[in-house]
Amino acid sequence: MTIETKSKIKSEVFSYVLLTLGSVLFAVGDVMFVNPYLMAPGGTYGLSNVLNTLWPWKISLYAICMDVPLLIIGTLILGPKFGVKTILSTILIFAATFVLESLWGYSPVIHDGAISAVQGQSMVPIPNNGGWFVPDYFLNTVLAGLIYGVAIGLIFRSGATSGGSDIISMILHKYTKISLGTLVMVVDGIITLSTLIAFGNIRLPIYSVIIIFIEGKVINLVIDGMKSYRTMFIITDNPEPVRDYIINNLDRGGTCLTGTGLYKGAERKMIYVTLDRSDMLKLRSELHNIDPRAFVNIMESSEILGEGFRTLPQE
Repeated sequence: MTIETKSKIKSEVFSYVLLTLGSVLFAVGDVMFVNPYLMAPGGTYGLSNVLNTLWPWKISLYAICMDVPLLIIGTLILGPKFGVKTILSTILIFAATFVLESLWGYSPVIHDGAISAVQGQSMVPIPNNGGWFVPDYFLNTVLAGLIYGVAIGLIFRSGATSGGSDIISMILHKYTKISLGTLVMVVDGIITLSTLIAFGNIRLPIYSVIIIFIEGKVINLVIDGMKSYRTMFIITDNPEPVRDYIINNLDRGGTCLTGTGLYKGAERKMIYVTLDRSDMLKLRSELHNIDPRAFVNIMESSEILGEGFRTLPQE
């Protein structure tokens, strides 16, 4: 067996470990943090939380009854773009949620005590468990967003997709040509607003939106890491010192382009370089000494692939 083959096997095994861990974490976030607070931060599991409270039945059973038909319909309409890992993720999340709600129930992890200990505060029923607790909405929302974000980030890093309600957005996108991002927000927004309709409490959709926001930020951190990169476009009449500083002081490469100014038609040099935040600040400061009249455009780069950064994906 070659080294390359061993590396591919090791990478594939690691991806399935990430997939399993992410699926279990997702179940923990949903059963222990989201469902007890009657929230629904999008997706089929968000809608299942609402249905579970209105008509008690297991969250996992509600969700799988939606996920399987959606996968079948999505495959028929969109083609076989849902790989083995997405199907496995659907099964693992269902299994982990089923086990957790069977063993743990729907009791919250974060709360300020039971009804017998506190008087005069807003109480929330524990779904299907018959008890009541005094909620700590903010802390629970933050933790739920963190757990959801790590869970879905790990699932994405494994090569799987979220499936679920996203398939509805993908189908609508095919026929309406509305951007996929807009449709995802619309579908998840409707699911989130269902908590207001079902329970008549305005704070529930608000906290659900906060979960979605935190989740999105954490997903980006899990997928892209803590490093933040900036792409700089530098137009200068003195490109050589800038080039030397990037190569010798920052130990980075870049590209020098030749452009023509629109106003005077003069030929100018433009340096294109991508740096992490600390190196970008160093170069920006040095540019004041090299060419105070330089024109600099700095953009945040969400994903940098290639030599010196993350390797290009094999698939």
